[in-house]
Amino acid sequence: MIADVFTSAWFYWAVGIAVGLPIGLVVLTEWQHALRRRHSFLVRPVTVLRNYLLPLGALLLLLTEARQIPAGATSVRTVATLFAFVVLILLLSGVNATLFQGAPAGTWRKRVPTIFVDVARFVLIAVGLAVIFSYIWGANVRGLFTALGITSIVIGLTLQNSVGQIISGLLMLFEQPFQIGDWLDTAAARGRVVEVNWRAVHLETGAGTQITPNSVLAGASFTNLSRPADAHSITVTTIFSLDDPPNQVCALLTRLAADLPMRRPDGTVSSTPAGGLEYQTTIPLHSPADDGETKKLFLQWVWYASRRAGLHLDEAEDVFSTTERLAAAVAEVVAPTLRLSADQQRELLGAANLERYGIGELVQRVGEVPERMTFILSGRVQLTAGGDDGSETLIGILENGSYLGQSTLTRQPVIGNAHALDEVTVVHVERDHIETVVQRNPVLLQEFGRIIEDRRAHARRLLSAD
Repeated sequence: MIADVFTSAWFYWAVGIAVGLPIGLVVLTEWQHALRRRHSFLVRPVTVLRNYLLPLGALLLLLTEARQIPAGATSVRTVATLFAFVVLILLLSGVNATLFQGAPAGTWRKRVPTIFVDVARFVLIAVGLAVIFSYIWGANVRGLFTALGITSIVIGLTLQNSVGQIISGLLMLFEQPFQIGDWLDTAAARGRVVEVNWRAVHLETGAGTQITPNSVLAGASFTNLSRPADAHSITVTTIFSLDDPPNQVCALLTRLAADLPMRRPDGTVSSTPAGGLEYQTTIPLHSPADDGETKKLFLQWVWYASRRAGLHLDEAEDVFSTTERLAAAVAEVVAPTLRLSADQQRELLGAANLERYGIGELVQRVGEVPERMTFILSGRVQLTAGGDDGSETLIGILENGSYLGQSTLTRQPVIGNAHALDEVTVVHVERDHIETVVQRNPVLLQEFGRIIEDRRAHARRLLSAD
């Protein structure tokens, strides 16, 4: 009896399955973990092989070889159908992972839209299932294919316009003239691509989401503002008086545009006369998303800077720095700091000037030697120092009654930038008059020297900490 067991063919199949299945599971599990650590696209095919194909294959061998169940039995056909279907899924998943998901950037395989791959997978699965049922169950699928062919023709003739639009849209997606995140300028809208599907492209605009059918984009011209990369710029038009020297106006506009925080560092800013009273300033930006904020901030800065420079934006005259306002400002913020008498305040008016700065504008630039001392009448000024890696470290914030530019007395360059946090109004006092004041009061000179050293030491400590 025992001899018959050892000589039976089913015994060796049973032992082989009992030993081979756990070993195969262990090997595939280790392979799966290794692929997952490497973030490989083959994790999914190996998971299908481990969790489904190997157990189904073992069950099929167990039924047909170990238990000697006939191939025509319903249980064997059912397991064989599942096994063949999993084989089909495994082949398609492996081809997708190796051919499309792992394709290098820029190749035609990477440009194939996902919907094309999904449609091809669906068709192959349908054909594969038909072959499986025909081979395993003996089903007559020829009539099914004929019926499907006739039905497809009828549906195609009925929906030829809609199908034509879908096909033209899919062909455009295959070409991939844009990607998610790109900015498009179309006849209907201008915005950022947030979604692309088989039917339409969704553009995020300032007024909401614009949904444009793929067939419309495929049949019309549009501009991809994000390609080539780092090539986007905007042009802002300003108007000045005929009496303003063009070179002076262009220099002012170029300097302000170069200081904008949204400007692309590797781009070139330019300002040119456009004829008549107009000037055009070209500002390179990273993305069209910055267009609106950049234009708004630039025009604000031009409004303030043109008045400080004595230029006439939109042919307007500036009447802000009057004698009365200047005298009141000197009495409020300059006289207490410099300890001026009433007569000394009147003497200072000829060497002082009242000016305003816009939000974010540079009041003092790193590395420059101040030609005057600046007293803050209203608003706040942020002091920052730059590190070796290009980062900015906050040094402090100056408010009403504070001052900067005291290193004009020692002829030392400033170690940081000063930006206006609000609309800032300041009183500038020329260096020659400051020297005259401190010569009369040596204690004041010592105080300024101590403040200069304290601020520099404070800045060095913060930079070292960062």
